[in-house]
Amino acid sequence: MDSDGTRDTRGTRANPVPRARSTPPRPTEAPSVPPLPDGSAFLTWLRTPRPDAAPGVWRFGHRKRAETEPEEIPTRQLLGGAVIAFLVGWLVWSLLWNGYLGGWWLLPLHLLIPESWTDPHSLVRVVIAYAWYLVVALAIMITVGRLGRWSELWRRFVTARRRPTPERPPAPEQDPAEWPQLRVAGAVDAAERLAAEGRAGLMRDVDQARIARAWQGVRSGRHSMATFVGAVLKDGAAACLHPSGARDLPSRLARHDLLTGQVRIGTTVDDVRNPYAYRGTGLGLGPELLGTSLLAVGPAGSGKTGTVVWPLAESLCLHALAGRAAVVVVGAAGAGLGPADAYDVVVRIGNPESVYDLDLYGGTTDPDEAAAVLAEALVGDLAEPHQGGDTRRSTTVLAQLLGPFRAVHGRFPSVPELRQLLDGAPGPLAALRKGLQDTGQDSLLRELDARERQMGQPGDVGGILADRIALLDRPAFAGFFDTSGQSRPFSLKALDHPVRVRVDLPQRGHADASRMLARLVLAQFTASVAVREDRSLFACLVIDDATGVVTPEAVRGIQRLRSGNAGVVLTLRTLDDVPRPLRGPLLGATGCRMALSGLTPWDGQDFAEVWGKEWTEARDVTDRQIIAETPAGKALHAVRRIITGKAPTARAVTVRQVERERWSASELAHGVPAGHAVLSLTTVQGEHAPPLLVDLRS
Repeated sequence: MDSDGTRDTRGTRANPVPRARSTPPRPTEAPSVPPLPDGSAFLTWLRTPRPDAAPGVWRFGHRKRAETEPEEIPTRQLLGGAVIAFLVGWLVWSLLWNGYLGGWWLLPLHLLIPESWTDPHSLVRVVIAYAWYLVVALAIMITVGRLGRWSELWRRFVTARRRPTPERPPAPEQDPAEWPQLRVAGAVDAAERLAAEGRAGLMRDVDQARIARAWQGVRSGRHSMATFVGAVLKDGAAACLHPSGARDLPSRLARHDLLTGQVRIGTTVDDVRNPYAYRGTGLGLGPELLGTSLLAVGPAGSGKTGTVVWPLAESLCLHALAGRAAVVVVGAAGAGLGPADAYDVVVRIGNPESVYDLDLYGGTTDPDEAAAVLAEALVGDLAEPHQGGDTRRSTTVLAQLLGPFRAVHGRFPSVPELRQLLDGAPGPLAALRKGLQDTGQDSLLRELDARERQMGQPGDVGGILADRIALLDRPAFAGFFDTSGQSRPFSLKALDHPVRVRVDLPQRGHADASRMLARLVLAQFTASVAVREDRSLFACLVIDDATGVVTPEAVRGIQRLRSGNAGVVLTLRTLDDVPRPLRGPLLGATGCRMALSGLTPWDGQDFAEVWGKEWTEARDVTDRQIIAETPAGKALHAVRRIITGKAPTARAVTVRQVERERWSASELAHGVPAGHAVLSLTTVQGEHAPPLLVDLRS
């Protein structure tokens, strides 16, 4: 079955056209943030340091912090100590200068001056004397300065407020704006052209990332050096364009850094529950984290779509324009998943004006594969749809019908035709049997005979499948899921190319059908990424509201995505939308877990269990009353009691190591402010970041 979106040519469109037109117009170039005329904004962005950092740290302009928090003296105590140290030094100098401490400190001076210099007013004698006075004064100043921590005072109130000096431009062989990797490989002319485009303000961040990706293809042998150099010399910054012809998105909501591949979704709060190295730093997500999949749980209005889903989808769309990723975004129509112009393909299921259709069978020609994916979509959410508790028998039933039908008609059945076959309608089954007999398909006849024998028997799942497929056999979906070639179906086989796809699900009156279609897309996604030829392209599926989508097979598929350079982003209003036996496996299969504000305590308990415990230092303070034994002591205690109103006590501090939950269920339910979330991260290389309290609004 031919499906649109599988071609790596200019035929992939950012702006769909009506069905009647066969050739789409070339899309208009998406505007971006206008650079300065001399390109200084782009060059500044490109040359900004991006040091290596812990997982999730926004690396653009990041300054590393210590791993552990230094013991910081309170400002009041620091100022008081500095003033007292200065007064002590002044007092010591005054006592020395006025002779109250004797003249011993002048002995070195007398040893330095020869006895022949008897004139006390000689210039040399005066210079040596005042030089010695200066040495003594500096020694006193250094001593009291260390005691009074003047260096800490200078660092806190002067150095911290001083503007950083502008960094010098890097050397040409280290300047990324000069494209040194091209120069080393001998493509000097291409490097000069790209450097000139950058200085002139004609290059964007997407252009830089896209051309760098094309250069990686040259280095890996997928493209020839001559083709790359010729394209750069001809088109400059517009070389190696995305098939849609777009060089940027129509607009941007979040902050992106395509050099590191990150999108900033918030700021790690300066809170004692966060590791010191993370406090106050930006939090950025990229393919190295999304490759382990992300699960975000929070009630309606907590910010899942606006602060998590759309920034991530926007970032993945930019990666697709740079030739680095393929993205499929699934959500309800009007859910705020970005403008249609930000995507190459927009499938509006249930909308008669939709240009694209959804391939019900995932673009495959194998009946067994199509049956497995379709069975997962239809009955994968049923705890025990039949004996055995999985979809194997449903897969067998569908394969017994899809195989014969394709052998006779050269295509898979449409939704109405499949419903009739599952219902056991005599006419369609008889026509199918006659077609198999005419073509001599004996093995497929046996499959059809087995299906007819099972119909009406106890435990037959055909009725369940027919009831589920009937949800799609509605007038609202009459023009969709066509298999006759009259529509333009999109298939997830297109994940071999950097496509940007949005699937709008119908919600009003078709909630069950929407959940079934979301399961269908997830099943097709996990099946398609496993057989991709080019796994250097990161593939990501984003499902906004995965209620009813998580099934045992879906969890197993998510676990396999990391090895295929792919990942999923799922959002839920509550973990109650997932069957209880699957909550633990789902949290274990996703490497990045996010709990937003407003979580219920029982949801918080599941997160607390998966995040585990850690060893912390606990301090127990005990106040013990002091008993005076002497008359003087009793009198002193009486005066002290009158002044303070309390009996004299001695404080004892006990420090011990205890094991406590990183975040308790109560803290997750009641201690996360609005607009915040607690997020743990895992990279595809296995690096971990503990649960972090993040402000999603900054």
